[in-house]
Amino acid sequence: MEVETGLIAQWLMNLAIAIAIVVIGRIIVKWLVKLIRKLMVRSELDPILINFSGSIANAVLLLFVFIAALDQLGVNTTSFIALLGAAGLAVGLALKDSLQNFAAGVMMIIFRPFKLGDFIDAGGVTGVVEKISIFSTLMKTGDNREVTIPNGQIYAGAITNFSARETRRIDMVFGIGYDDDMLKAKNIMEDILRNHDLVLDEPAPKVAVAELADSSVNFNVRPWVNSEDYWGVRSDLLEQIKLTFDKEGISIPYPQMDVHTDK
Repeated sequence: MEVETGLIAQWLMNLAIAIAIVVIGRIIVKWLVKLIRKLMVRSELDPILINFSGSIANAVLLLFVFIAALDQLGVNTTSFIALLGAAGLAVGLALKDSLQNFAAGVMMIIFRPFKLGDFIDAGGVTGVVEKISIFSTLMKTGDNREVTIPNGQIYAGAITNFSARETRRIDMVFGIGYDDDMLKAKNIMEDILRNHDLVLDEPAPKVAVAELADSSVNFNVRPWVNSEDYWGVRSDLLEQIKLTFDKEGISIPYPQMDVHTDK
């Protein structure tokens, strides 16, 4: 009888300690999660990553608390931990692609190769970034299509961010005939660049002979513009230079083939 009373008292004490572990553990976990969130906010990380990381940390820490409580009650937690490990491995294998997308999403949110509103080329799609989530990125293409791309596909390849810098250089090539006045053509292009309102003075635009090709003398024409003006200025310069060349009698050759036959 005394033995049973002693066992009951011991069990009640273990139960009280287990309850204390749970109660105190939850308080500590809550404090730790709050601290983690505060540190991530100070690091100016994305709110999506902060919320997701906070939830994961809360779940993992609470799991340790409950395992400690069960161990205090005499439950064999070794088998329980092994079971959790096996279950975690099975889930990880089943969700391999999702975990890859999640890891890529975390890396993109931390290192920020692009942000909302940027015009990028990534994952085989060129468009404006409209939404970045943990598993995928939503982009809008130039013809107003919405494309959802898995983050793993984006982070596994090259990412070109056309909006990352305030200015961009327009690279164009113009060819003139060998019989045309090369200096005159160069001066015309320099004047057009110099007088265009949206072409920047610094860095200065450049016009230079690129090569003596088979049927033309080719010029590299490289003005600098604000990134948002890139496509408009490029189209405008192509039109202005072509029309001015036509007016001044400067030809833009196109590939030709002479065929000779024997009679």
